[in-house]
Amino acid sequence: MAQAFEASGWTREEAEGLAALIDLVLRLSEPSGFPDFSRLRDHLGGAVEGNGAEEIERHLLELYAHLHMNEAPYTRPERRRMDAAGGYWNHAGGLSPILKAAPWIREETVSADFGAGNGLQGLLLQVLYPHARTVQIEISSRMKDIGEGLREWLGVPPSRVEWVVDDVLNVPATGYDFIYLYRPVRPEGPGREFYTRFAREVESETKPPVIFSIADCLRDFLSDRYEVFHGDGHLTCFRARPDPARPEGAGDAVRRRRSPPR
Repeated sequence: MAQAFEASGWTREEAEGLAALIDLVLRLSEPSGFPDFSRLRDHLGGAVEGNGAEEIERHLLELYAHLHMNEAPYTRPERRRMDAAGGYWNHAGGLSPILKAAPWIREETVSADFGAGNGLQGLLLQVLYPHARTVQIEISSRMKDIGEGLREWLGVPPSRVEWVVDDVLNVPATGYDFIYLYRPVRPEGPGREFYTRFAREVESETKPPVIFSIADCLRDFLSDRYEVFHGDGHLTCFRARPDPARPEGAGDAVRRRRSPPR
């Protein structure tokens, strides 16, 4: 299957990740609260048996969107706060960011998702690339509860996932190796303050994190310490430029970390 995906345009590493995701979901039973899962999984299984890569991808994306929960159960106060800041309502970021993250996530990585929804994106990163910890930053405690159900269903150890139930406007962007965000706020008013602070904090790190940004609003706030290494109109990926004044690896041992979940 991976060879078919590679032939359709994915890199070998991305194609292998896509095939691994498909193998996983075809083996899983229906999770609680997702009544269309079994039907969509069966459609995917049928496509794997008899169709090409494009049809398989289409059915996988339908299943992914169902698990991502675009119709998220936010309370009215949470919706008012989100609307005021101009954030997107738990839109699915797609499989591309997950698959393209492979070179940037290692066993010791601490990753974060600012505006995690039910945490599916971060959980799939843990499934494909097990790493030290994923920090899910999300305003809704109900979405956290759903995400914890998904974590257990996917078999991700609880020690690898930390939830921070808070508005992203209040949460520092320090202590991470990899950050994912899907335009959590628009870049004006409180949102402009968020992106200004966010950029200042990531750039202050001894080893600034790699950042994957969907519907990007961050680019204009970053200095030339960061460079874009991928951009396709949907996903923009940033990494720190090499610092010629600092030997590679220097100071990494004293880099700040968040406390592990209790």
